[in-house]
Amino acid sequence: MAQQTGNDGLVFYVNGKKIMENNPDPETMLLSYLRKKLRLTGTKYGCGGGGCGACTVMVSRYDPQTKSINHWSVNACLLPVCQLHGAAVTTVEGIGSTKTKLHPVQERIAKAHGSQCGFCTPGMVMSMYTLLRNNPQPTLEDVTEGLAGNLCRCTGYRPIVDGYRTFCESESCCQLNGSACYMANGNGNGNENGSVEVTEKDQPELFSKDDLLPLDPSQDLIFPPELMRLAEVKDQTTQRFCGERMTWISPGSLDELLQLKADYPQAPLVMGNTNIGLDMKFKGVFHPVIISPTRVPELFKVTQKSEGVCVGAGCSMSVLKSVLERSIKDFPLEDTHMFRALLQQINLVGGQQIRNVATLGGNIASAYPNSDLTPVLAAGRCTLVALSKDGRRRVPIDKDFFLGFAKTILKPDEIALSVFIPATRPNEIVHAFRHAPRKENALATVNAGMRVWFNENSNVVKEISIYYGGVGATILSADHTSQQIEGRPWEEAVLSDAYRALVDEIKLGPSAPGGKVDFRRSLTLSLLFKFNLLVLQYLKGKDVTQGEIPQKMLSAIQPLPKNTQPGYQEFQNVSEGQSALDPVGRPMMHRTALSQATGEAVYCDDLPHTDGELFLVIITSSRPHAKITRIDCSEALKLPGVVDVITAKDIPGKKFKTFSGYDEELLAVDEVTCVGQMVCAVVADSKAHAKRGAAAVKISYEDLQDRIFTVEDAIEKESFFLPKRMIERGDVEKGLRDAEQVYEGEIRIGGQEHFYLETQSFLVVPVGEEKEMKVYLSTQHPTFTQESVAETLGIPSNRVFCHVKRVGGAFGGKVTKTAILASITAVAAWKTGRPVRCVLERGEDMLITGARHPVWGKYKVGFMKNGRITAADFQYYANAGNTADESVLVAEKILLHLDNAYNITNLRGRSAACKTNLPSNTAFRGFGVPQCMLVIESMIDDVALKLGRLPEEIREINMYKEVSLTHYKMEFDPENLVRCWNECIEKAEFRQRRQAIDLFNRQNQFKKRGIAIVPIKYGIGFAEGFLNQAAALVHIYKDGTVLVSHGGTEMGQGIHTKVQQVASRELNIPASSIHISETSTQCVPNTCPSAASFGTDANGMAVKDACQILYNRLEPIRKKNPKGTWQNWVSGQTIKIVLSVFRGHDLDMDWEKQEGKPYAYFTYAVACSEIELDCLTGEYRTLRTDIVADIGRSINPSIDVGQIEGAFVQGLGLYTMEELKFSPSGVLYTRGPGQYKIPSFCDVPLKFNVYLLAGSSNTHAIYSSKGIGEPTVFLGSSVFFAIKDAVTAARKDAGLSGPFQLNSPATPERACLACATHFTKMVAQSGANSGPVQPWALNI
Repeated sequence: MAQQTGNDGLVFYVNGKKIMENNPDPETMLLSYLRKKLRLTGTKYGCGGGGCGACTVMVSRYDPQTKSINHWSVNACLLPVCQLHGAAVTTVEGIGSTKTKLHPVQERIAKAHGSQCGFCTPGMVMSMYTLLRNNPQPTLEDVTEGLAGNLCRCTGYRPIVDGYRTFCESESCCQLNGSACYMANGNGNGNENGSVEVTEKDQPELFSKDDLLPLDPSQDLIFPPELMRLAEVKDQTTQRFCGERMTWISPGSLDELLQLKADYPQAPLVMGNTNIGLDMKFKGVFHPVIISPTRVPELFKVTQKSEGVCVGAGCSMSVLKSVLERSIKDFPLEDTHMFRALLQQINLVGGQQIRNVATLGGNIASAYPNSDLTPVLAAGRCTLVALSKDGRRRVPIDKDFFLGFAKTILKPDEIALSVFIPATRPNEIVHAFRHAPRKENALATVNAGMRVWFNENSNVVKEISIYYGGVGATILSADHTSQQIEGRPWEEAVLSDAYRALVDEIKLGPSAPGGKVDFRRSLTLSLLFKFNLLVLQYLKGKDVTQGEIPQKMLSAIQPLPKNTQPGYQEFQNVSEGQSALDPVGRPMMHRTALSQATGEAVYCDDLPHTDGELFLVIITSSRPHAKITRIDCSEALKLPGVVDVITAKDIPGKKFKTFSGYDEELLAVDEVTCVGQMVCAVVADSKAHAKRGAAAVKISYEDLQDRIFTVEDAIEKESFFLPKRMIERGDVEKGLRDAEQVYEGEIRIGGQEHFYLETQSFLVVPVGEEKEMKVYLSTQHPTFTQESVAETLGIPSNRVFCHVKRVGGAFGGKVTKTAILASITAVAAWKTGRPVRCVLERGEDMLITGARHPVWGKYKVGFMKNGRITAADFQYYANAGNTADESVLVAEKILLHLDNAYNITNLRGRSAACKTNLPSNTAFRGFGVPQCMLVIESMIDDVALKLGRLPEEIREINMYKEVSLTHYKMEFDPENLVRCWNECIEKAEFRQRRQAIDLFNRQNQFKKRGIAIVPIKYGIGFAEGFLNQAAALVHIYKDGTVLVSHGGTEMGQGIHTKVQQVASRELNIPASSIHISETSTQCVPNTCPSAASFGTDANGMAVKDACQILYNRLEPIRKKNPKGTWQNWVSGQTIKIVLSVFRGHDLDMDWEKQEGKPYAYFTYAVACSEIELDCLTGEYRTLRTDIVADIGRSINPSIDVGQIEGAFVQGLGLYTMEELKFSPSGVLYTRGPGQYKIPSFCDVPLKFNVYLLAGSSNTHAIYSSKGIGEPTVFLGSSVFFAIKDAVTAARKDAGLSGPFQLNSPATPERACLACATHFTKMVAQSGANSGPVQPWALNI
């Protein structure tokens, strides 16, 4: 092969096809290249920062040294195309399809019901596929580790694991610490709680494992031989690619690299692009020259010596992990403490995709204060070789190496060549520690590396090194603390001196970046205490000390349980007489799950680009409350590709949208009222050009001083969206007077980001005649968008056609702001006369679209000594944000559910939507119910604590038990609520486990377990009667196939699948003969939103009615030909189409009379959860969850169980981990998965059981089913209250009793500080930190 020159370009393969690029743009990432250039849209954009895994692909390379092919899962959003020379890329389209042959990885996630909205599915598929390419028989631990870098917002993860555990069901593959691989329902005998698994072998299963495709390596694409030959040729030619703004240089030798670094000292080195790439993408950092030394072999060299291991700085975390694992085997056990400590940290750095590309040198050189590796490297005596044209030097990685935030002593022209990791010496021990907001794939809050070296056969410390990350601008060496220990024996008195020194040594001001000041300081003490216990164990093992560590204290260094146990899903089988053709009641796979798993499913942004198409980028306010004095577009309009800037002046029709009686401007005109309010938009010929144009628009402001951020501010300034609501029954004042005890309490519930994986997406195409506009979008309410676009453009609704193929998750967040965004996009299309696409980036989406309402709940409760509540008075304040949106309706629904499951004779509730200068909050799954119910359950908890009784006793005493009236005078029968409660107590073995937990807590000082059981009574339907209607259009074609259109949008909840089952039953034809293409305002007009858990109830009935009409019309033909087939009956007939309208329930609520029937019926459910809590760090594990749900007769058990599990895990996130953080000036900090943590695989209960209540029916909905999408979100609070139960046990040890306030989410910070350990008290007693009083974040 002829030697390449610098201009020969890139050669790589995608799905077996050769790609040659002569001059790729250095700013182009693989994700956009695949989607735009190659039209491979199966790979999705989810966050753009490597945090969600939606863009996962496999990159394979040939290693000429080992003659082997390495396969890596990577995030395509962070991988520059320029880096692909010699690589083979495999995307989801390249491993199988529905048109050719499915790959088992695609088939199994679909058949196991692990794909709901489907947007995350291709990423899951590719992570698992890569794992199998490297390890065809993985363990369950391998599977969960391989998927840890992927997020899902729909499923609750259990079915994904269920589908993929089938790959490890061989003889001995899943023996995790002695627990067998969990196979079908009920195959396990025990778990870490000591409870016994119920075995029900005759129960139906959600999916069959009998007919799964076998894993066949011959189906995989071979690695291209051409790339092998290319790799064998030692090409030392420098590659240089010049883009529009940036030059990319890839040297072929070390000498060339050093010369480039001398020529361009400010140019960064890019290997994994996990640091530089994020800075450029999210912080606006720009580098005109980038050097990528991925072809310099010296950077990847690994040498093992007796003194330790020398690792090239270019080695990825995954390679480093392999090196350390090998070294641990090769070195004597005594020498491997450092290797083990470092390996422990590496396993928690990012997800697998990040570890596959992020490098050791990059981790060190980036010098981030919360790096997981640098504290260990520094404590462990590691050194780095720095190299430049001027020579080489070896420098220790220590406190002097790091000069400040993101700064090291490396000179601009130096590179990090290698890192030496020494073996531990005799009598030396090294340990690593970390704490993060999520157990996996999260940056650390605080981490540490600690090393101690003892004199021979002594406990006297010769040398000690303690480093912390996350407590300063760089890693911190606790020198003063170390001085308290060095030269002294390792004894409790010495360590006590060290703890006191550490409290004084680590100071963080209230405004320290990241907040959590007391918690972080407490963690430094807790981690040192853990190190103390580990050292004592080590000395005891060496017979240096004789004293025993008290058994109660050992729990501090025992890891939390992590082994997944067999889950169980119980549902009713269909009746024996039901036709085999009739799919209703059977666990039928999501109708497009296979398309979703192969990447063939089309989402809004997957639609092909059309000629002349423009891209729109929104420009938002940077001020919380200000007058707009000027919008200067001049510089933006000069930039390449920029076509126009859209402002409010360009809107031809209505410039506002009305919600709850309040007008909301589409684009701000004179004044902005929050950071993130939409002001104008730039349209350009590409997304990159539009973004640059947006950055060039200059908006001048005049700040207004009356800024309101918190509900306290709003109350003080009487800033509300009216009306405020109140509801009362009985005589609350008398009930309080008659009570034997009265208690007043409060709780705050934080907001929650929807975090649908598909961000807001639009494509508006002007038809070109009669003012027609086609709008393709991702929304729950196409009709609302149609009306909004028509009003905005000043045209009739019959000229606007909205099309929704599917929605990649919504959860209430794709209704109001979606309509406004679609209208702005339509204005741009109207003005330019060209198609316009708008796809929000994750940070934009989180900033603009609002979230779940934060709520401050206050209560006053009267109760008797026997636990009976006589009266309760509630006040709710919801932070609505800067516009009304649906906040008044949320405040109303809060009051309608304030009783939850409890019959309190004297009850009053008042609610208010507070107007503030934060982005407007909106609908979110549950619509206020998860907030209000947490308030009453907290009240129940406080009553129990006041009386010294168990919360479950107070719940049972006060629960509705017979036919009753709600506080708004609606009659209902709670029989199934009581059944759910009793069955949950029985199936969860609640009483036995409560006793076992009490014993565990007596035996363990620093680990506590807690358990809680929580009920829910949830009203289904819209209180506004007109919203409960639906329509359906059914076509029957001559070949016998059927096309169904209805008003519901498919967003993962399975409405199209259930509708298909309904049509199959009513027409008595196979489901495979029925197709649902999209939701369109052209086919079904005036639809209602897919929301309120009412989609199937309404649209299913409309389809049922339509099918029955058609079937009855065919009656004469069937009678003439009774032995004929469906095809015989319909061929040649003219009766082929019918539109049916289902009117729905007449529901209403009269707030003047405080009575009504706002709901069609109630869905009941009960959840029991058990957790184990580390009191020193606040970290917890959900050991087991049992849910019993009354959903009537399930139309599709697999979909309903999936909805229950997904909602529960979303609720778990709401109540225990998800935090929205705003700066003191109202700027949202948490704008992506890097800062905002939703639950991941590691957060799912280790044992997750779901039981659908048997023998239930519901006359108010189709086929006796019940709506289930929203209710079980609240059941995630069972984990919150289990944490509170464990904290109560810890507080008892600390001498504290009675009620205490634990706000939601019960994050590790809140749980740890509430435990009131010795270390949290030390921090509290150390006095106020110096520094400004203003905290880093607002308390919203």
